[in-house]
Amino acid sequence: MHLSADYWVNRTEACEKVLKNQDEIDAFNSFAFANDPNLVDLAGYPEQLSGEEVAGIIRSISKPYDKDLFYRDGGKLTNADYERYTADLNLTGLPDVVPIRFGMVLQRADMRTWPTEDVVFKSQETFDLDRFQENGLFPANAVAILHESKDGLWHFVQSFNYAAWVQKDKIVIGSRSKIVAYKNAARFLVVTGSKVTTSANPHAPAISELQLDMGVRLSLADPGTLTADIAGQNPTASYAVQLPVRNESGALDFRTALIAHSQDVHLGYLPYTRRNIIQQAFKFLGERYGWGHSYNARDCTGLVSEVYKTVGIYLPRNSAQQGNSPIGENIRFSPDDTAEEKLRALASADVGDLIYSTGHVMLYLGTVDKQPYVIHDSSGSGWTDEDGKSNEGVLNGVSVTPLSPMHMSQESNYLEKMYSIKKIR
Repeated sequence: MHLSADYWVNRTEACEKVLKNQDEIDAFNSFAFANDPNLVDLAGYPEQLSGEEVAGIIRSISKPYDKDLFYRDGGKLTNADYERYTADLNLTGLPDVVPIRFGMVLQRADMRTWPTEDVVFKSQETFDLDRFQENGLFPANAVAILHESKDGLWHFVQSFNYAAWVQKDKIVIGSRSKIVAYKNAARFLVVTGSKVTTSANPHAPAISELQLDMGVRLSLADPGTLTADIAGQNPTASYAVQLPVRNESGALDFRTALIAHSQDVHLGYLPYTRRNIIQQAFKFLGERYGWGHSYNARDCTGLVSEVYKTVGIYLPRNSAQQGNSPIGENIRFSPDDTAEEKLRALASADVGDLIYSTGHVMLYLGTVDKQPYVIHDSSGSGWTDEDGKSNEGVLNGVSVTPLSPMHMSQESNYLEKMYSIKKIR
């Protein structure tokens, strides 16, 4: 029963109450972007940066890992490997003043530590966790382009909440004014399913059956420009959206794509209610864990970020950035706070609150028999049974679990490492 969204919705008081209207959400986002250094307003991003500034931003991401890493064949990364990656950064190619270009993402893209597709791991036991994977970008996301790799195949980009390397062919360059106008369109569609696709379009392969992940916001086509025939299909039973494409000269343009009414999408943002937060989170239930949005999936912060994007709320990328952010109402814990004190604080938590333990975030669902339950995307967990025995287990996906018994290692559990509860209100 715990695996049913309806179970938690039916237990939640005032689940239909709108927690923030759109004006209040806009004010929340404005405060977040003004006060959290990990959130970047691309509409106000500088038109140029010094080469030294750009090099500093790149070096803050592209740096050797602090532990040994290994390739798929078991070979250990060496200093020579890091020297090769560093040369690919092309930092000597930076001018004294770097003009900033802007672009839009054409299809789901990985953000990487280095300009490479090489996959590396801490150990064979953590084979699923590619340590060069940083984040994911989605169609119609806007980015500022800061630099290009030595081989010309990668851009170093800044999105609204992260900076890293992205394959150049996944991005189309365009004017900032054109991109900002698209992002500020009054009429837009929000993807509310875990994944949806555009309709097949044999005349435009780039936008045919294109995957769109939860939280993606797309400008709707002007109804006055629509015809009864769009790429051989009548649009009456579909939403007509504008998707970024690369035109014949290689620059940003937009083309109309259709998304069937049967797809899980919504005109505008969903109302910010506890019902919607629960139901959105459960649409990921059972999805495999994807560190940094790898495996065409997402990780713990990706889950909560994409859920909250459907109501129009934007969060920092990493769990520590989210947990320590000044946004929202925060209950902070010190290392000296006991498990009992934390459980008392959780007793007054609201459904949808975010619970932060070291390196992890969980979405609070409610308390059953004095036990707090969460939905979260975890790469692996053990638990302590009723007899106090520690057990090792595997989640490696989006799961519903009690909080108290779950541990991240033999030495510590999520409750002990819990340092913050954040209310997004």
